[in-house]
Amino acid sequence: MKKVATIEQFYKDISMLIPEPVQKEVGHFNIFRTDELYRVAAKNRVMPYNRRAYYKISLIMGRNRAEYADKVINIEHNALLFATPLIPYNYVPLDENQSGFFCIFSEDFLTQDNSGVRLRELPVYKPGGNPVFFLNDEQLHDIKYIFGKMFREIESDYAFKYDLLRNYVIELIHFGQKLQPATSLFTETNAYKRVSSLFIELLERQFPVEPPHQKLGLRSAKDYADQLSIHVNYLNKVLKEITGKTTTELITDRIIKESKILLKHTDWNVAEIAYSLGFEEPSHFNNVFKKHTALSPRAFRS
Repeated sequence: MKKVATIEQFYKDISMLIPEPVQKEVGHFNIFRTDELYRVAAKNRVMPYNRRAYYKISLIMGRNRAEYADKVINIEHNALLFATPLIPYNYVPLDENQSGFFCIFSEDFLTQDNSGVRLRELPVYKPGGNPVFFLNDEQLHDIKYIFGKMFREIESDYAFKYDLLRNYVIELIHFGQKLQPATSLFTETNAYKRVSSLFIELLERQFPVEPPHQKLGLRSAKDYADQLSIHVNYLNKVLKEITGKTTTELITDRIIKESKILLKHTDWNVAEIAYSLGFEEPSHFNNVFKKHTALSPRAFRS
């Protein structure tokens, strides 16, 4: 099972320390040169920015392929790519001539209170869109200029530099939203395997659940289909073909697995566990758990 790369894992992969002042004061933000990170990735035989639990905006200069559940986008030259932890995809460099820039940031870096935007509602970060935009020479120049401002500002001593950096991120987002999305899509013969893999990755991203006030973000088969931008019937067909189980069965199996962990390794009461796993009523959780384990949650815990 592939794990999602957290910000901490990202820095571990590239042998860098997390900038503590950024992490503690304003959420997380940082900016990188792709060619430098690519050399690290090639040495370690891992692309540290393939699986992410953070937002990312990339200026891509080089041949690459972005693989989503329902489409594949070939990038031959220059493109602007927006990545969100809510939509899994795989980013594959196709040769060694990789250059460009990218910035990563946590969701709390661009909260509505400090930026005026609702990050998850922006078109480039919504399910169903094409978050890859091809660039002509003029657009490439403009994007390079914005990234250049980011590099200069993050190295400055200006007390309010992260407010400026936040504005530059928003400038990139709006620049992208005014562009026409990439349309060079093709379907691969292994589409079923790709959809299945991305579904499992998205499912695993829901866990582990945090304190009981947190609730699963995705609960139903339709939730996952919408997130992957495919029809729920197609998702069911794919998963049944690949795994022998329906979407709902796979979701339920994973929830039961998590409920066992919470029952054995936390002091949460049954109602708290039920709520965190997306059950509106503890009685419903009790029935589902007993159906799959032949024990009530209380009996399993004792």
